Amino acid sequence: MKAVILVGGQGTRLRPLTLTTPKPMVPLANKPFVSYVLERLRDHGISEVVFSMGYLPDGIKSYFGDGSDFGLKVTYVTEDRPLGTAGAVKNVEEYVRDGDFLVLNGDILTDLDLRSLIDYHNSKDAVGTIALTPVEDPTAYGLVRTGEDGAVLGFLEKPSWDQINTNLINAGTYVLKSEVFDLIPPGREYSFERGVFPQLVGKGLYGYRSDSYWMDIGTPEKYLQAHYDILEKNVETSVSDCLDQDFVCMQGEVHLEAGAKLVPPVIIGEGCVIKAGARVGRMAIIGAGCTIESGSVVEESILQEGCTLEENVVVRHSIIARGASVGKGTIVAGGAIIGEGARVEGDNILTNHVRIYPGTVIREGSIKF
Repeated sequence: MKAVILVGGQGTRLRPLTLTTPKPMVPLANKPFVSYVLERLRDHGISEVVFSMGYLPDGIKSYFGDGSDFGLKVTYVTEDRPLGTAGAVKNVEEYVRDGDFLVLNGDILTDLDLRSLIDYHNSKDAVGTIALTPVEDPTAYGLVRTGEDGAVLGFLEKPSWDQINTNLINAGTYVLKSEVFDLIPPGREYSFERGVFPQLVGKGLYGYRSDSYWMDIGTPEKYLQAHYDILEKNVETSVSDCLDQDFVCMQGEVHLEAGAKLVPPVIIGEGCVIKAGARVGRMAIIGAGCTIESGSVVEESILQEGCTLEENVVVRHSIIARGASVGKGTIVAGGAIIGEGARVEGDNILTNHVRIYPGTVIREGSIKF
């Protein structure tokens, strides 16, 4: 079986992180997010993958190449305009039409058992099977109603509480027969959720319920939460073994000076320098090649690769993108995001979800927000 990964979106909710990096390549525990999707496909016996791409495709191509480093054969198809979820799959039809195939949204972190999903699909001789996951607040999603045999009975978009009779939502992973292509008009924007799947109700569309971990990483809050869940091993990933029993993962050689303190769980990338008197953790992920000077504190936060924190910087519940630097005495907290290559000089206060765009320079003491 082959798989299509949908990675065409612009990731606007994650800006400024996605202004210079396509959302699938935004690092998660110091690896491109979509690499976890590829690893899961490989580990469940999938050998051929097609990326359906749109925004900033070159970064994906250059990183994964022909896929051989991941034990996969990878093909890339770029749409020249947004085609929607189904339209994007129609655009790669020639590569996957020779049998049943998987479709995966490229912004979902999950440890869903793909083998079980495929076995269920085959056991039902289904035309299409949608992975379903339960959620605590069904009003925020489109719901999928199923019968006792798993057949999909209908869909309900973002209902009010008095309309709710299920808490199952579309989890963004499907197994489809090639005949589904006949329901998708070529060359135009079309969606599975509103276009294809409603046509298949009563005609072989099934839902596969899974209680596996599931997270859409499309917002800064959920992006942070996905890191916390990796750190606490709430989701099984290739990073889990590195955390081991002490929940401290060193991803290579790290220079940790005497007097520097790590508070688990933490992940520290290769080549990092953490000076005496600095404290990292709990819930911190530090990218490769970062430098954290004396007196600085990082907790519940992400530093992507190549960041620099000068003396007595405090970073709490925030994200600092690749190559950014923060001057001494600055506070970065409360969901703030500092974009790639930005320079925040000393004695600033960045809080309340403030976003600093890539390459910006914030002069000393100019922001107290």
